[in-house]
Amino acid sequence: MILIKLLIVHFIGDFFLQPKSWVTNKEKKKLKSPKLYLHVLIHMALTAIILWDISLIPIAIIIGLSHLIIDATKLLVQKKKTKRQLFFIDQLSHILIIVLCYFFFTQDPLQFEKDLIENGLLLLLCFLFLTTPASIIMKTIFIKWNISELTKNNRSLEGAGKYIGILERCLVFIFIIFDHWEAVGFLITAKSVFRFGDLKKSKYRQLTEYILIGTLISFSIAIVTGIIYNIAITYV
Repeated sequence: MILIKLLIVHFIGDFFLQPKSWVTNKEKKKLKSPKLYLHVLIHMALTAIILWDISLIPIAIIIGLSHLIIDATKLLVQKKKTKRQLFFIDQLSHILIIVLCYFFFTQDPLQFEKDLIENGLLLLLCFLFLTTPASIIMKTIFIKWNISELTKNNRSLEGAGKYIGILERCLVFIFIIFDHWEAVGFLITAKSVFRFGDLKKSKYRQLTEYILIGTLISFSIAIVTGIIYNIAITYV
């Protein structure tokens, strides 16, 4: 399960162990930012620890150096208008490097053993992805719209939307892996009922569209993740 371990480390290093202040510092100081190099060292250290095999140390080195090159390139070419596109290119590039390292340095032909530990790692990877990474993906998608302007008169608990999104994605994922698609439909209906008051009172069509798009993207991410998980444990 080396590939899944490497992906788990990537999500932890990029989304959970990289505070927003670090991202801001890197965007401001670019290659002069010490947070950039600390971020890379964290990735290398986590990779070495999770592999715990001296023969696989080259993987940690390559992932660290490639991470530095990719992040540095993004910082140098990034503009406000291209921030969203570069985020996805950045993540796909990191994952591609991880997959290439896996195939080049290991002999495991992706024939995962169906035991509790390995399925547990895959499950952990999915849940990790559905929390902060998925939230950041959605936030990146909505960069082009000024959401704060649309919701400035709608007061809510701090961070409530983020945690609601995480919970709903985790619930949808659980429903999918246990083959309870009808529960997904019920959850969508329940959320629509709770949101009906917001949509009815809203004077702006944009707010209605924002809520609809956000819900569809959030549910789609969870559904696709659930389908991928089921395929992985069935056929791989």
